Amino acid sequence: MNLPNRITVLRVCLIPIFVIVMVAPFNWGTIDLINAEMPVTHFVAALIFIVASVTDFIDGHYARKHNLVTNLGKFLDPLADKLLVSAAFIILVELGTAPSWIIIIIISREFAVTGLRAILAASEGEVVAAAMPGKIKMWTQTIAIALMLLHNFPFGEDGFPLANIALWISLVFTIWSGWDYLYKNRHVFVNSK
Repeated sequence: MNLPNRITVLRVCLIPIFVIVMVAPFNWGTIDLINAEMPVTHFVAALIFIVASVTDFIDGHYARKHNLVTNLGKFLDPLADKLLVSAAFIILVELGTAPSWIIIIIISREFAVTGLRAILAASEGEVVAAAMPGKIKMWTQTIAIALMLLHNFPFGEDGFPLANIALWISLVFTIWSGWDYLYKNRHVFVNSK
């Protein structure tokens, strides 16, 4: 397993740590960032989430720069992203921070695209790498999640709703990238019997 794939596996390993820190009944007190008071556990979990998200850029950049792009990496990288984002969004729904209907749309898109990727891999023998709309979608989701985990930092929960706006932007890019992926691969549906 090459280094980019190991970095991707590290991202997957950070997910349960993120979840445990976020939902376990630890009481480490609160922290007050500019206008955003939050439990220390939320702050630590947000840092873990951000570090895990940054590994997405690092592994992809390193793989392309050193010609280490593999089918395993093309499969693992988006899967790791989906696991991380889904875990974070589900926790945010549980905390009452994110509306469940938006998260259902986002996670449904992830399942649909993952299923189509599997069909393409099985029928055409090639794992399709993420396209630019999917990468934009991932970064808008990451920003929205980070802002929600940090309690709408730097504006706080009663200030300018930056986290909510970021969530809506991520929803738009999620729908757009899902439609783009399904449309570009519509031959799977047309040619299936």
